[in-house]
Amino acid sequence: MGRFCHGSHIALTFTMNVSTPPFSAYTKDNPLPATLQENRVLNKDGSSKDTRHLVINIAGSGLTYSVGDSLGVYASNRPQIVEEIIALLGATGNEPVMPPRFSAPISLREALTTKLSLASPTKRALETFAAKTTQPKEQATLAELLAPGPGADALRETFLGQREFIDLLEEFPGAKLSPQELVDLMRRLMPRLYSIASSPKLHPREVHLTVAPVRYESNGRRRYGVCSTFLADRATRRKTPIPVFVAESHFGLPTDLSRDIIMVGPGTGIAPFRAFVQERIATGATGRNWLFFGDQHQATDYLYGDEWKRFLAEGKMARVDLAFSRDQPQKIYVQDRIRENAAELWAWLKGGAHFYVCGDAHRMAKDVDAALHQVVGEQGGLDTEQAAAFVKQLKKDQRYQRDVY
Repeated sequence: MGRFCHGSHIALTFTMNVSTPPFSAYTKDNPLPATLQENRVLNKDGSSKDTRHLVINIAGSGLTYSVGDSLGVYASNRPQIVEEIIALLGATGNEPVMPPRFSAPISLREALTTKLSLASPTKRALETFAAKTTQPKEQATLAELLAPGPGADALRETFLGQREFIDLLEEFPGAKLSPQELVDLMRRLMPRLYSIASSPKLHPREVHLTVAPVRYESNGRRRYGVCSTFLADRATRRKTPIPVFVAESHFGLPTDLSRDIIMVGPGTGIAPFRAFVQERIATGATGRNWLFFGDQHQATDYLYGDEWKRFLAEGKMARVDLAFSRDQPQKIYVQDRIRENAAELWAWLKGGAHFYVCGDAHRMAKDVDAALHQVVGEQGGLDTEQAAAFVKQLKKDQRYQRDVY
């Protein structure tokens, strides 16, 4: 998954037992069992968004992190979905199965809850259902989906993109799969990575996250992001074990504390930059800090707005430029603010500033990259190739870093 800067903001705190082993014992394969301490909604009343701030107490665990790192989280699947799948199989949930890469069997219920992804069925799943069903209507539907020819791949991808395994079991009840046959079609449930939103220098006993619970509808069924809703909705504070580990990142601050930094982080992309600024304050960095932040409405969606206002008032932020897309008839985004401040941004870059982007890779990051190239070209008097070479050199010098997903 790449890392997640997006989504609702949740503050997580994991409380550790004094007998826990040192950090070296905690890895992706042996995560720290943490617990949720705080779960706070960042959006104000009236917002169409749900963004959470989560805080995790790691005191005594030996777990350490740096700003720019991510927290890996192993979630469990929604119990309701697990029980529905078991019922559709005509199983009890106690049947022994062997998930991928396991050396010993576990129960079907445990496999479906914590070891397997219940989403993203593949062509192989359709082939298995086609081979197993005895119902002519189901056979015809599956044959059409599996038929070769122009447009067949697109039809199949559209069909599968709107479905999870529970949909296939519901739509093709004539295919009587055994628990192991279903398990063999599923991928492993992978950890999700969330950009850490705190500095260990300011919060040495905690890890903060900014998470947006993913909820949507497809094929007439309500869907839930596995990890984001596990954290937001199902992890009971101080009780539910949440397996976590630290994933180190290339995304980091300049070692030269006198360097200026420019941060572009709309929505939950704000997470690592909250950590950056906390770290810069704690280390007494003399370089200036400039933030571009955007969301829908300033009144309800200015994430950590009180903190940014305070940092500005205290002189710890040189600039905070905001782009709230729905506060005026014409939508305004962070890339628009970048272009509006082209001369100043170019001056910062020429002076050695580092440029950071966190958030959506598909649209925002591409649009910001295009805006950066435009600013460099126009303000620097460079043609397209020269502007591209300048930006390429920024990347090579680690002065242009992106944490996108």
